[in-house]
Amino acid sequence: MDKQGGESRRIILHTPEDFEGMRRAGALAAACLDMITEHVRPGVTTGHLDQLCHDFMVERGAVPATLGYRGYTKSSCISINHVVCHGIPGERVLLDGDILNIDVTALLDGWHGDSSRMYVAGTPSTKARLLMDVTYESLMRGIAMAKPGNTFGDIGHAIQTYVEKHRFTVVRDFCGHGIGRKFHAPPNVLHFGRPGEGAKLAPGMFFTIEPMVNAGRYEVKILDDGWTAVTRDRSLSAQFEHMIGITETGCEIFTLSPAGLHKPPYAA
Repeated sequence: MDKQGGESRRIILHTPEDFEGMRRAGALAAACLDMITEHVRPGVTTGHLDQLCHDFMVERGAVPATLGYRGYTKSSCISINHVVCHGIPGERVLLDGDILNIDVTALLDGWHGDSSRMYVAGTPSTKARLLMDVTYESLMRGIAMAKPGNTFGDIGHAIQTYVEKHRFTVVRDFCGHGIGRKFHAPPNVLHFGRPGEGAKLAPGMFFTIEPMVNAGRYEVKILDDGWTAVTRDRSLSAQFEHMIGITETGCEIFTLSPAGLHKPPYAA
């Protein structure tokens, strides 16, 4: 894609009224992730966590956007240890030391609120804690580059350089995406890249930034279920995701935690 061609012309520029819809949807997704925090502990199944997320969204007038999406049968994605993304909740019981990403998307009044965070069942290893810290910080460094006049390459470069400085790797096979009334829309938001590359950011753009960071190599593979992505070398993986809107002066994060639960360790 050229720097100012095809994709940049297809990215929707939203109105101030649209921002309000995204604030409500994003706040609901963030509140759902706040709610689930106290339930993540050894002995709990991922299926139970998924049901709690489902009930939370439905009781507040939202629809879990993943439920039925392209045949997906759950209301969240829960990805444990070496699962990179799109882990399917089920009978898996959490063990002490497991790290997991919980990813929810609430469809509220026609707007999608999409966010994910890392959680820990019990006590994580030192390496797992560092991986989560670096992944969260890389997300926030990417968000810091999200302002008018910068490019998507600036966002990816900020994430990649920070991650690789800590000898971790950024997954190439998955990326962030445009969002709004559609679940997935242009642009693709890469979490690696070079400064100045890609479309320029402009007020009214809505998209997710959701770096997936591996403790080992960045290659992944998809399991036979057609959804679950895992690290090829079975190294740990972590991910955080925020949904943002570009403003005249920078960006607004729609999915900040109402309770201030941004990354592990979370207060009991």
